[in-house]
Amino acid sequence: MAKSEDIADVLVIGAGASGAAFTWSLAQAGIKVVCLEQGGWVSADAFPTSEPSAQVHLQTDFHPSPSFRGLPEDYPINDTETPIAPLMYNAVGGSTIHWGAHFPRFHPSDFRVKTLEGVADDWPLSYQELEPYYDLNDKMMGVSGLRGDPAYPERPERPCPPLSIRAGGRLLAKGFDKLGWHWWSSDTAISSVTYDGREPDMGGFLRSAAGTDLTYWPAALKLGARLETHARVREITIDDSGKATGALYYDANGGLKEQKAKAVVLACNGVGTARLLLNSTSALFPNGLANSSGLVGKCLMHHPVGAVLGIFDEWLGTEDGGPRGSTMLSQEFYETNPAHDFIRGYDLQVLAFGNEPLPVALGGLMGQKVAWGDGHHDEFKERFGHSVGIAIMTEDLPEEHNMVTLDPELTDSDGIPAPKVNYTVSENTAKMLEHGVARATEIMEAAGAKKVLSSNLRRNAGWHLLGTARMGEDPAGSVVDRWGRTHDVSNLFIIDGSIFTTGACVNPTPTIQALALRTADYLKGEGGQVIK
Repeated sequence: MAKSEDIADVLVIGAGASGAAFTWSLAQAGIKVVCLEQGGWVSADAFPTSEPSAQVHLQTDFHPSPSFRGLPEDYPINDTETPIAPLMYNAVGGSTIHWGAHFPRFHPSDFRVKTLEGVADDWPLSYQELEPYYDLNDKMMGVSGLRGDPAYPERPERPCPPLSIRAGGRLLAKGFDKLGWHWWSSDTAISSVTYDGREPDMGGFLRSAAGTDLTYWPAALKLGARLETHARVREITIDDSGKATGALYYDANGGLKEQKAKAVVLACNGVGTARLLLNSTSALFPNGLANSSGLVGKCLMHHPVGAVLGIFDEWLGTEDGGPRGSTMLSQEFYETNPAHDFIRGYDLQVLAFGNEPLPVALGGLMGQKVAWGDGHHDEFKERFGHSVGIAIMTEDLPEEHNMVTLDPELTDSDGIPAPKVNYTVSENTAKMLEHGVARATEIMEAAGAKKVLSSNLRRNAGWHLLGTARMGEDPAGSVVDRWGRTHDVSNLFIIDGSIFTTGACVNPTPTIQALALRTADYLKGEGGQVIK
């Protein structure tokens, strides 16, 4: 094993959304930061949509499931015991390489679910504490949006003007207005104008032009941060006192190396972080590192998604770009309503895109393929350029039986045990999905759809992997404290979505990054004794 004599102040594991923001913040303060990323760089012009086979990539080597892609930098996941497949991308930029860049914030109520509803737990921090980090992150990511959304507290002017809601969004807006329901142009982490030296995202590539490899990482590296790619971490190392000392990792050639550090920070998502902690066993931590509570890997939360597709007579156009997130949303059903038979709520995201031929034929998010046979071409023509979707994204309350464990047989190419996911959709969430599909169908009908297709639960929706190293004040009921510091190991921090106490019902990336920036400020200030 190759041992590095270099001792970092902070070792970050994972170069995705949180790892990038955190590393940039520490590098600004002159702190010596090393980041290990098991993937590599993805070129900014990767997967041009002008290629005839562009959409085939989304079904093969650019597929969102690592188990399906099977690239050298991926690790397999046993997802046979879950109706929602975990999705992620391993690279500098993480899953922001492959995302839709939808960028909504949590609501203040999302941090107080126990107080308000008597279920789950409150976060040990408030929306107001996180607000300045939301604002900073919006600027760094070049967010496009429209100020004044009545569903949120007052926010500063958005860094860039809003993106178009497209013809499909304008059509559905009439449906929302007819029903008297909230809708708004949503925040999107795609610059609509030249911003901070970056060109606006004009489409043209399957990979996102809003990845953190293009926003945070260039600035972090310029400030002196060091990034090691194709570095697959096997375990976190500790000393006899139980403090983290660094990590063992395999390089691109399969050689085992060690990186030492004064503090270690995990940024590997809700599956990857749980997997790494559970693989880091020792005499002091026989059940996995930082796992005295027994909660590492437990309380996995997704955002279970239902979908509704409306087919219209109107020509709604086609898109020549790659995958794009929603630029329009409704939060009419976000908060708990006593008239409903479920607690908390859901978000409606308008998907006025994705009219490329192959996804249309395969059914897109719906998964309802254009039927093969005599009527195939007629049905394809009916959908192509004439359809718009609504995704129903629900809040998933934490339950301990939803968990990530280590598979007893499956390993990655370096022999590291792979994760296994056991997950079931709760009765509360199932009721929420049923309600949301019915409301989305109403919107389509109010907008004049001639045909509506629906699905109450989509398997291809496991992007948001949350809660498996949850935050809390009580060490017996949580893994990390309010700063992301593990209760058991004083110099081990976690900054990805695994620390979420509850999951809300919106895309989590802005909240993940805001938490990472807040923890970075803590290490630069009162928590800095761990790196001195």
